[in-house]
Amino acid sequence: MAKKQFQAESKKLLDMMINSIYTHKEIFLRELISNGSDAIDKLYYRSLEDQNTGISRDDFSIQVEPDKENRILRIIDNGMGMSRDEMEENLGTIAHSGSLEFKKNSGSEKDTDADIDIIGQFGVGFYSAFMVSDKVVVISRQFGSGASYQWASEGADGYTLDPSDSQPGEDIGKPQDHGTEIILYLKEDTPDEKYTTYTEEYTIRQLVKRYSDYIRYPVTMTVEKQRPVEKPEENEGDDDDENKEPEYETYVEVDVLNSMVPIWKKKKSELSKDDYNSFYKSKFMDFNDPAKVIHTSVEGVTTYDALLFIPSRPPYDYYTKEYEKGLQLYSSGVLIMEKCPDLIPDYFSFVKGIVDSPDLSLNISREMLQHDRQLKAIAKRLEKKIKNELLDMQKKQREDYEAFFKNFGLQLKFGVYTDFGQNKEMLQDLLMYYSSTEKKLVTLKEYEERMKDDQKYIYYAAGAGIDKVDKLPQTEQLKDKGYEILYMTDDVDEFAVQMLREYDGKEFKSVSAEDLDLGESDEEKKAGEKQAEENKDLLAEMKEILGDKVSEVRLTHRLKSHPVCLTTKGAVSMEMEKVLNAMPNGADVKAERVLEINAGHEILGTLQKAQKEDKEKLASYTKVLYDQALLIEGLSIDDPVSFCTEICKMMK
Repeated sequence: MAKKQFQAESKKLLDMMINSIYTHKEIFLRELISNGSDAIDKLYYRSLEDQNTGISRDDFSIQVEPDKENRILRIIDNGMGMSRDEMEENLGTIAHSGSLEFKKNSGSEKDTDADIDIIGQFGVGFYSAFMVSDKVVVISRQFGSGASYQWASEGADGYTLDPSDSQPGEDIGKPQDHGTEIILYLKEDTPDEKYTTYTEEYTIRQLVKRYSDYIRYPVTMTVEKQRPVEKPEENEGDDDDENKEPEYETYVEVDVLNSMVPIWKKKKSELSKDDYNSFYKSKFMDFNDPAKVIHTSVEGVTTYDALLFIPSRPPYDYYTKEYEKGLQLYSSGVLIMEKCPDLIPDYFSFVKGIVDSPDLSLNISREMLQHDRQLKAIAKRLEKKIKNELLDMQKKQREDYEAFFKNFGLQLKFGVYTDFGQNKEMLQDLLMYYSSTEKKLVTLKEYEERMKDDQKYIYYAAGAGIDKVDKLPQTEQLKDKGYEILYMTDDVDEFAVQMLREYDGKEFKSVSAEDLDLGESDEEKKAGEKQAEENKDLLAEMKEILGDKVSEVRLTHRLKSHPVCLTTKGAVSMEMEKVLNAMPNGADVKAERVLEINAGHEILGTLQKAQKEDKEKLASYTKVLYDQALLIEGLSIDDPVSFCTEICKMMK
């Protein structure tokens, strides 16, 4: 029983594995169950090659047996088992993987038989047992051998390896002819860590369900249950017995803790809508059925199964900093990450679901993924798949898509705006805006197909709501000419439009832009220039009255019934000014405002008269008109008291 030293590395290396590689101690159970699954895979693979083994797949199982009183946890499999040399090599050498070696020797690292799938490939999962144990004992008997061996270690100081008189599972009355038993002597509880919890039925059930639910072999546990004591037949009908409290007896039963067959591995033809809905609601804690189910399986250079769901409603915290995006990531049915953010772009962060791939390269912790090409390839294909499914929904289930867009359209718009518009090709066909002519949500493609032959731009108006935008003075002339206007009512809309710039070669143009280019004739242009020249002094005086509040005062022909409006020069619009200034710690941003006076409105005559007869009245009119224009835009006026005073003067 001489103690041997680990062959590979020093105490420092083992300490690093135990204390640094895994961030959650509970992972140890996943690792040990996965190792048991690997051992069974090896024996199952051998049984396929050798029909004389007499082994049926139904014979296999992995037992988890807690002993709370003695602070012991056992994990027992009836797989291939190990010889003495294999125990020396696999357990005595840190980071040596028997599973990986087996996979290489079986012909190729990627076997075409889906049933032969080795989960553990990096040889450190076993050592996670030391995170929760003071001592680890392994008893193993190889298939076809009559000899058992026992490996024992209390950590980095070394290990012993000796023949054993016991078979795996014998100590609890469940001896196995072949396989491996791992016995964990759990650490004492501390204020920070309750190691005893790993012997509790509820905890074990929870961890198996979370991490190992889709291991292909039964994971079992012997549990105590209670049942009513059956009364002897001769006592039936006895009045005294009827008044007694029912008696119960305790019995033991072996429960299967995992479901084994993941729903995403099943064929679509085997599943109903209710199957998908039930799985979604139980897995992702939602009371509502999903709006869309995406079930896809891909084989080739990158192989994976994916089952994705688009919720019918946003989670309560969706538009908060607390919301975490990400898909559940599995490797051959073993949960690797609860939420893998790299599988889904931010603009599709509302998607929930599962991705299972046997091809991913995992680092030694199995909790964190390397950013390898396979992961990126899966993410790229999922992105395209989600987009295509949404477009299909838009085309075939319009009402459902509109409901989806009302819930998550804001996120798509943010996706266009972020990353300097790099995602616009991916997202632009998914966007929808309210149409001034259709009176409903329309896509950019639908707008473009309805554009007039002489129309150069996609016109839009931004504001706080559809009703308010519809009443903007700047929309009057466009409506008069029969042009369709897209109403943009989200804060991000104009920022996103600046990133889009154009759609199918047609530029976006705000109704508040300087020049709407509505095809004025040369005569109309000359008449306008003449009228502006005639009122040059009036406009200059009004600009002087307003000072730096506006960059210019000019006449306009864009208005119909309204006397005045505000437009802007440059990249910052009035709506953008409101959004930017409303942000926490936002800068004091101001759009370059232009006050436009309706050249065909009777107010122009009133202003002309005031210029000639009463400069004070002109100043009052100018200030009131400017404040009116601000109110129409939904902006606060600079001096409400002054505004009221000027109104009262006019009323006198």
